[in-house]
Amino acid sequence: MKPPPTRKAAQVDVLHGREIADPYRWLEDPNDPEVQAWVDEQNRATAEFLAGAPARAALHQRLLEVWNYERYGVPMIEAGRAFYFKNDGLQNQAVLWTAPRMGESGRILLDPNALSADGTVALTGLAVTRDGRRLAYGLSASGSDWQEWRVRDVESAVDLADELRWVRFSGAAFVPDGSGFYYSRYDEPPAGQAHTAVARDQKLCYHRVGTPQSEDRLVYQRPDQPEWGFGGTVTDDGRYLIISVWHGTDPKNRLFYKDLAADGPVVELLPDADASYNFVDNDGARFFIQTDLDAPRGRLIAIDVTRPARAEWREIIPQTEHALQGVSVVADRFFAHYLADAHSRVFLHGLDGARLGEVPLPGLGSAGGFGGRRDDTETYYSFSSFTAPTRIYRYEVATGAQTLVFAPKVAFDPDAYETRQVFYSSKDGTRVPMFLTGKKGLAGPRPTYLYGYGGFNISITPQFDPSRLVWLEQGGLVAIPNLRGGGEYGEDWHQAGCRQHKQNVFDDFIAAAELLIADGSTTPSRLAISGSSNGGLLVGACLVQRPELFAAALPDVGVLDMLRFHKFTIGWAWVSDYGSPDDPEMFPTLLGYSPYHNLVPGTRYPATLITTADTDDRVVSAHSYKFAAALQAAQAQGVQDDAAAPVLLRVDVRAGHGAGKPTAKIIEMTADRLAFLMRVLHMELS
Repeated sequence: MKPPPTRKAAQVDVLHGREIADPYRWLEDPNDPEVQAWVDEQNRATAEFLAGAPARAALHQRLLEVWNYERYGVPMIEAGRAFYFKNDGLQNQAVLWTAPRMGESGRILLDPNALSADGTVALTGLAVTRDGRRLAYGLSASGSDWQEWRVRDVESAVDLADELRWVRFSGAAFVPDGSGFYYSRYDEPPAGQAHTAVARDQKLCYHRVGTPQSEDRLVYQRPDQPEWGFGGTVTDDGRYLIISVWHGTDPKNRLFYKDLAADGPVVELLPDADASYNFVDNDGARFFIQTDLDAPRGRLIAIDVTRPARAEWREIIPQTEHALQGVSVVADRFFAHYLADAHSRVFLHGLDGARLGEVPLPGLGSAGGFGGRRDDTETYYSFSSFTAPTRIYRYEVATGAQTLVFAPKVAFDPDAYETRQVFYSSKDGTRVPMFLTGKKGLAGPRPTYLYGYGGFNISITPQFDPSRLVWLEQGGLVAIPNLRGGGEYGEDWHQAGCRQHKQNVFDDFIAAAELLIADGSTTPSRLAISGSSNGGLLVGACLVQRPELFAAALPDVGVLDMLRFHKFTIGWAWVSDYGSPDDPEMFPTLLGYSPYHNLVPGTRYPATLITTADTDDRVVSAHSYKFAAALQAAQAQGVQDDAAAPVLLRVDVRAGHGAGKPTAKIIEMTADRLAFLMRVLHMELS
C-alpha cells in the first residue's frame, strides 16, 4: 500500500540570490512515459489502500442513493419560452430542456450525455437568441477549460454547421436579430501543449452564423497587453457592445463599449482598472454599473456616456453594511443581492434607487437567479442551504407573490440536522464567521470535516452538497469558516487575504480548528481538513505549518508550488491574489508558505490523500505530483510504512479541474475520500 520512492533529480534554481532545490521538476511533463508510469504506480498504491477500507462499498451505495434525486436549474426566459437544465438523478451531465413555462411539459433540447460514452463531455456555456429560435452552446471535453462552440436550431434540435475552436473563458453574446454573436478566443497552442501552454493574447471576435470560423471578424485585441482578456455582452436594446477587460483574477477591471448602431470605435469608458465595474443595464446612453469604487462593499452608479466625466456620475444605490454581490433589472426594478454574514438577502429598488422592500427568502441560505429584462413581469430564483436541496421559485414583481415551482425529494431526513453560525477570533483578533452542520443532539467530540477556500474574492455560502450528507449520517460535523481572501464582506475582506497578507487566510483556518478543539466539538485525532484549488493550497499550507493539529488532509487540485505556478496555462492570472515569485518583494512571502518548499523531513504529517486529474489545465497536475512525491519522502520514518498516516495520490483520468465532471466520477471520488477518512480516523460505519 506504499508507493515506491520517487526519483530525485539534481535540479537547483537560483532565485533572487537563493538556491532553491526542485528535485521533482521532471514530474512537470505529463507526456513523459516515466511520469505516466509513476502516476500508474501512485494510483495502484492508492487503490490498494482504499480496497482495504471496509466501508468503501457501503459508502458508495449510500452516495448513489442520496445523489439520485431530480433537480432543476433556474430557467432562462427568451421569447416567452423557458430554457432550463434538469438532471433525473444519476445522469452524468444535466440535460437542457425547453418548455412554454417552467413547470409545464417540456422537451429535451440538448443532451450532453449522448456526446460521450463516459459522460466526460460537458455543456459549459449557453446563449439563446431574442426570438428563441437559435441556441449557441459551448462544450468541454475531459474537464478542460478549452471549449468548442456550436449553434443549434431550437425547433428541430439539430445543429447547424458552425464550429468554433480554441475558445476559453468566454460566453456568447448574440446581436438582437440572432444573425451572429461575439465571443473570445485564443490562438491554437503548440502541438502537444494544449493543457500546459501559457494562455495569453485573447481576442474578441464576431461570428456570423452559417459562416466558417476562419471568416470571423476581429473586433478587439491588444497586442501591447497580452495578459488582457475580453468579455463581450450586448445591451438589451441592441445599441451597445459592452467589453469588460479583465487582467487575470483581479476583480479590478476596465470597461469599454462600442456603439453598434453607428459602428463606432471601441471607447475606453473606464480605462484605469482602479475598481471593479460590472455593467448591469442601460437606459439609452445612461449605463448602470455596479462598482466598489469608494465603496468596498459595493454600490450601483449611473454613467451617462455622452458626459462620462466622474463629476457627472450619479449614485443610484449606496453602499450598505452588507456586501453587494450582484444587481439585475426586471420589470423596471433593481434586484440587489447582498451577503449578510455569508447568507443571502435580496432587496428591491426603483430605477431611481429608492428601496421598495425585500424579497422574503425561505430561510438562512443562498439565493441565485433573479434574471430577466425590463419588460418582464416575473423572474425566477433558486434557494438552497446546507441541508435543503435547491428549490426553484417564481416571483411576480408587481405583487411580490411567490410560487414554489420545484422542490426535490432526497433520500434523507433534513429535520434530523441543524446548521448554526458561530463567530471566532483569528490570530490577529479578526472576527470570522463559521457555519456548523451536524445531527441534532449529538455532543462532541466527533469526527469533523473542516472545509475552506479563502481567495479570489469568492464567497463560500450555504449550499446543498449530497457528498456531505453521508458524512453527517455517520455522526460527523461539517465546519465551513468564511476566511479572509473571500468576498463575504467586500473588497477589504478580500484584500486582507491577498499577497503579503495571504498568511491571514491560513491563520483564520487554523484558528477555526483550534476553536473546534477548544470547545469540545472535536480533537486533533478526529479532525480532517479539505479544500480545492486555492483551497488545496490552504490545506497544503496548513498541514505543513501545523501538522499536529490535524489527523487527515484532503488537498484537491491544489496550487502547491508557489514558485512556478505562473509558468503554466492561466497561472500567471493569479498574481493579483498571490503576487509574483519574480517580484523580489513577494518572493520571500511565497517561499515562506509554499507547501512544496516547506516540508521538513522526519515530521509526522497527517494522513493525506492528494487528488488531481490528468487533464486539469487550470491548476496543472504537476502541482499535486510534486507535492505528493515530496510529502511521501518527508513523512516520518515508520509512519507511512505502517499505514497509520499514509500519503497517497489519486489521479483521475479524462477529468479536469472540476467543472463539468460526470456524476459517476464525482461519486467515485467522493466514496474514495470518505472511505479514506473513515479508515484513517478509525470510524465505524453506522
